[in-house]
Amino acid sequence: MVSEEIDLFGNPYVARPTKRGRPPHEVTKKTRNRVSMLVALGWSNPRIAAALGVTLPTLHKYYFYELRQRDVARDRLEMRRFEIAWELAEQGNVGAFKEVGKLLERNDRMEIERKMGEETKDEGKPQERVGKKVIDRQRAIDADADLMSELEREASHNVGHC
Repeated sequence: MVSEEIDLFGNPYVARPTKRGRPPHEVTKKTRNRVSMLVALGWSNPRIAAALGVTLPTLHKYYFYELRQRDVARDRLEMRRFEIAWELAEQGNVGAFKEVGKLLERNDRMEIERKMGEETKDEGKPQERVGKKVIDRQRAIDADADLMSELEREASHNVGHC
């Protein structure tokens, strides 16, 4: 009989395997939640696979849905966090009520920063790149204008001496 033990972090492991090779990976709700949490924290796929003790292909095979949610995982985590704090605040938990206030302020700050970022993107559009020939042509026109103004100044200065 195979004895299943739990390691320091609560992960089951087989003390003495009876068969050769790695035992098949078993997907549980707990491991799915772990993968979702690590995706929300921004961990890379190789890092998640290493933390779970599986290969990268195994991670992709069994947790493709969780990995596909990478864009919205952080927002879902924040939503759940706010939801739990709100439920506790409704029950009269003062600490949770304060946490709801902090989460609201943080959310408002993020929205303001997002709006300001959109405004600066519109204003800070990169100007069209100008080639060397165009720059040289503009410099020649500017030099010609400077020379003409210098000549006009000298001519007006000489007229006064006559």
